[in-house]
Amino acid sequence: MKLVVVSAGLSVPSSTRLLGDRLAAAAAGPTSAEVRVIELRDLAVAIAHNFTSGFPERALADAFDAVAAADGLVVVTPVFSASYSGLFKSFFDTLSVHDEEALAGKPVLIAATGGTARHSLVLDHALRPLFAHLKAVVVPTGVYAASEDWGAEGLDGRITRAAGELAALMGAPSAARPTGEDTAGEDTAGGLTVVPFEEQLAALRPTG
Repeated sequence: MKLVVVSAGLSVPSSTRLLGDRLAAAAAGPTSAEVRVIELRDLAVAIAHNFTSGFPERALADAFDAVAAADGLVVVTPVFSASYSGLFKSFFDTLSVHDEEALAGKPVLIAATGGTARHSLVLDHALRPLFAHLKAVVVPTGVYAASEDWGAEGLDGRITRAAGELAALMGAPSAARPTGEDTAGEDTAGGLTVVPFEEQLAALRPTG
């Protein structure tokens, strides 16, 4: 089983790469997946050339092949102008031109880093629509890490939950739900907990 991390971090060391590594480590445990990291900063020139030539250079083509062959993806971008970075978007633009079905049906965990918690909505207003458009299966829990989140309570829990959801979609049923959560009255399909729609709807109705 193969898990690929696509990191758009620019600095060394990079909080974006660090978040990607932590998510991959948490997801790879239940799946015993082989992890590969693609650093987009190393491919920036090749991505630009691809736009003008229409053909990927060897390193970029290898990255495209790795993404297409992966059983799951962790994608992480820094936030620029309240959205994903241009480098991040350019990679997936060129990938979709190279192979428009590369992400079809593929489990993808979306994540982002930024200087302030105010940008956390980038996960839902930018990343989730992008990967839905690319026909990926986006993990329900996305992970955003602001500067103040590192070392603070809460980030580890979000990483564990999101990684467990990715692992479940990759074929590790035991990772479908964090341990300790009540599953009474719920059905399971292939080890993945399924909550009936009526029950989910009832939980949203006001009580009293």
